[in-house]
Amino acid sequence: MTLPVVELVDLGKVYRGGKNGVQAVKGVSISVGAGEVYGFLGPNGAGKSTTIRMLLGLIAPTAGEVHLFGEPLRNNPAVLRRVGSLVDGGAFYPFLSGRTNLQVLAKTHGAGADRIDALLAQVGLSDAANRKVKGYSTGMRQRLGVAAALLGDPELVILDEPVNGLDAAGIQEMRLLIRSLSADHGKTVFLSSHLLHEVQQVCDRVAIISRGEVIREATIRDLLSADEGLRLHASPLELARSVIEERWAATAEGDSLLVSATQEEAPELVRRLVGAGVDIFALAPERRNLEEVFLSITQEEMADV
Repeated sequence: MTLPVVELVDLGKVYRGGKNGVQAVKGVSISVGAGEVYGFLGPNGAGKSTTIRMLLGLIAPTAGEVHLFGEPLRNNPAVLRRVGSLVDGGAFYPFLSGRTNLQVLAKTHGAGADRIDALLAQVGLSDAANRKVKGYSTGMRQRLGVAAALLGDPELVILDEPVNGLDAAGIQEMRLLIRSLSADHGKTVFLSSHLLHEVQQVCDRVAIISRGEVIREATIRDLLSADEGLRLHASPLELARSVIEERWAATAEGDSLLVSATQEEAPELVRRLVGAGVDIFALAPERRNLEEVFLSITQEEMADV
C-alpha cells in the first residue's frame, strides 16, 4: 500500500495567552496521496495558515502529528528537503535581482543552480530576471516565490495563496503550471487559495476548515454533484409556475424558474408542462460552483454554533 505524502493526525494548536489560550486548530486529520492537487480552504482566521506552518515545521503542534512521506516530522525534519513551499509570498533580498535571489537560495539549500533559467521561464519572469526585486510588483514576487519553491525539484509543493497579486493572464498561467506540476511531473500539490474558481479548476480534492476544524473533505466532483434542482426556461412563465407548483416548489429567477425536481423527475415535469400548453425552451440540472458550495457549508456551520 502506498503511503500518503501528507498525513495530519488529530492535529491541534493552542496559542497560550489569557486564561485558557486560543485554540487555533483542533483535531485536524487529512491525508493527501501522491500526485494529488489538494485544496485547503477556509474563511479568514479559520486555521489555514497555522496548519500550513505546522505542516512545514515552522511551529510545533500542541497535539497530534504531521507525517510527510510516511515519516513523523518531529522525528525526521530532514524530510522537509523533499518539500518546496510558498508562504507569505516568500522572503527575498530587495536589492538583488530575481535571478541572484534564486542563486543565493540554490547555494543555501544545495539546489541545482542549472534549473534557475528554466524556472524563471516557467513562471514568466525571464524578461525581469535581472531586475532588482524591490521593483517587482506583488504578482512578480509571487511568481518568484513559486520558482523558489520549485528550485530543489521537490516531490511535495505547498502553495499558500499563489495567485495573490496576479492579473487574469497570470492567474491562468499559474493554473496551468499547478496542473502541470501534478499531471506532467508527478508532484503532489497542497494549495490554499481564496480564489475558489481557480481551486475548482485545479484541485482533485479539498478540505474545508472552519474555526480550526475540518468540516468537510471531498472530491471536487462530489462537492459539486449535489442535485440543486432543474433550471427551466419556458413560456408563458406564470402558467409554467402554476403547473409546477401543483407538484414541486418553484422560484422565479429572471426569465427562468428554479424547480425543486430531480433529474429522474424531469420526464414527468415535461409531460405536465406540455399537457398544459407550456412551450419549453430549455430544461437542465442546476449546478452550484465551488464558491456557492463553500459559502453554504461555512454559513451552515456558523449557524449551528
